[in-house]
Amino acid sequence: MLFGLHWDTSGDMLAFAWSILPILLIGLKVTLEATVLGFLLALVLGLVFALLQGVRLRLISWPVRFVVEFLRDTPLLVQLFFLFYVLPGFGLSLPAFAIGTIALGAQYSAYCAEIYRAGIEAVGRGQWEAACALDLDRWTTYKDIVLPQAVPRIIPALGTYLVSMIKDAPLLSAITVLDMLAAANIIGGQTYNYLIPLTLVGALFLLTTLVVSYLVHRLDRWLPKSGIPLK
Repeated sequence: MLFGLHWDTSGDMLAFAWSILPILLIGLKVTLEATVLGFLLALVLGLVFALLQGVRLRLISWPVRFVVEFLRDTPLLVQLFFLFYVLPGFGLSLPAFAIGTIALGAQYSAYCAEIYRAGIEAVGRGQWEAACALDLDRWTTYKDIVLPQAVPRIIPALGTYLVSMIKDAPLLSAITVLDMLAAANIIGGQTYNYLIPLTLVGALFLLTTLVVSYLVHRLDRWLPKSGIPLK
């Protein structure tokens, strides 16, 4: 019995599917909230990592590169378990949802950092030379010249990672986050019918990723027409 509800699986399977759909949609809302917050964190942290890796001072750039490699080359599930089970031993206890969001953001910030770096390096050398000739400081050069040209180029890659994060978000159920997959597992355990809940979960994830992919594609087509220079 989930949320005080009981389902009768002895009758029509379609009626059973319809009866559990509202619970799964609540779980989908949790999944999307974690994804949105995690991706925003990844975008910000990834940009910071990308900029710091470009610093000529090795005392700064090398440790940042190590952190990026560590985040990228270790499994997300291991990072989730570490934050959830190890941190409380040091007196730092956070809600499972917050830990899941942080882990998603941290892992994908490493991927975003590489995307940002590639976009920045794709900006023509002449742009940097022009900024230097105008005596612009490094921050102004990035803010007004480099990033406005780099960001539209990396939208498709960022969109791909956003879809990947949506598909990785169900791992949060492993640390007790009551997302869509967790709700489906609970319903399956209570009704001894996993086919319908998990099929609905798969269908909802497919629909969600298709919608997100379409929106990213539309954004990618719109940006060049918005007056943002690409070259």
